[in-house]
Amino acid sequence: MTKDQIFEFFRLLCELNPEPETELEFGNHYQLLVAVVLSAQATDAGVNKATRALFDKVQHPRQMVELGEEGLKEHIKTIGLFNSKAKNVIALSEQLLADHDGEVPADRDALVTLPGVGRKTANVVMNCAFGEETFAVDTHVFRVGNRTGLAKGKTPEQVEAKLEKRVPQPFRRHAHHWLILLGRYTCKARTPECWRCPVVELCSFKKKVMEPSKKARV
Repeated sequence: MTKDQIFEFFRLLCELNPEPETELEFGNHYQLLVAVVLSAQATDAGVNKATRALFDKVQHPRQMVELGEEGLKEHIKTIGLFNSKAKNVIALSEQLLADHDGEVPADRDALVTLPGVGRKTANVVMNCAFGEETFAVDTHVFRVGNRTGLAKGKTPEQVEAKLEKRVPQPFRRHAHHWLILLGRYTCKARTPECWRCPVVELCSFKKKVMEPSKKARV
């Protein structure tokens, strides 16, 4: 895509949804961090279902440590990889208490030192909690970046670097949310629903699906 096409791409997405937000449910920065860690290889809807009762009880890392690993597992056992995630959430809670007075640091380098927190998770927290212009590349963003021609790369890190370089103001803060939502609901992995995509004319994907299958219409 050219610079003008990229600007128009985000302008159209912004016009449809000026203030996109994460679909994860949380009440404070700590709960956001926990929810994002739990969302790895899981759906936001599935995480929300598991965390509603958990977050009624736990609003602070000290409460999470008091709940303990086994107690946490009972809340999140419907989420994939819940054993390792429970271990990481308890460990990151202990580290927040030890190193950050129980607060989530507004620093990506500090965030990635926490157990279970990689660059993608840190980028989500920096964006959603602190309003930083970060580009969290999940499977949806990776697919949309490559498929549309917006930001091609063989790894999430390469796609992130391209987005960092190519996404213009005033769209940088919300860009990754628009891309996630586009990938989740329209530019789907198996069959992209190009016939209803708002940016289809700007997309360089050669195998566009311009009408739903007969099966989908039924």
